[in-house]
Amino acid sequence: MRSGTRIGVDVGKVRVGVARSDPHGMLATPVETVQRAKASVKRVLKSAVEYDAVEIVVGLPIALSGRDTASTGDARAFAQQLADRSELPVRLVDERMTTMSAQTALRASGRTTKNSRSVVDQVAAVIILQHALDFERSADRPPGELVEPTQGS
Repeated sequence: MRSGTRIGVDVGKVRVGVARSDPHGMLATPVETVQRAKASVKRVLKSAVEYDAVEIVVGLPIALSGRDTASTGDARAFAQQLADRSELPVRLVDERMTTMSAQTALRASGRTTKNSRSVVDQVAAVIILQHALDFERSADRPPGELVEPTQGS
């Protein structure tokens, strides 16, 4: 298992959830929810610097059938912007069912859909990052696919 803090990202149309791992890459915890705007990429990169991250993990929404969804291209574009604007490696990992899992967990803790909007993206980011950490620990290799920076960035 590689050491170092990772940043986990759940990309949504309205909000972006951000999580981080501990320096040993064992446990993911929520950081914040960022309103989706031009500055959201900058804010994720600021979190990466703030937590001295070694990698950014972005959830890739794929349908249960394995096909792309309407949000797949959006997540890929967001990850590409991160890769183009940072020296850190950016990885895309399958995030099937994470938002649903996050909503289920929040409901189980007594939160309603209305009062959990501000944190559901953070919880989804935690789930994405924790799955990536668990995969790396069990497979002994980095998770997902590496996003290569665009030439000339």
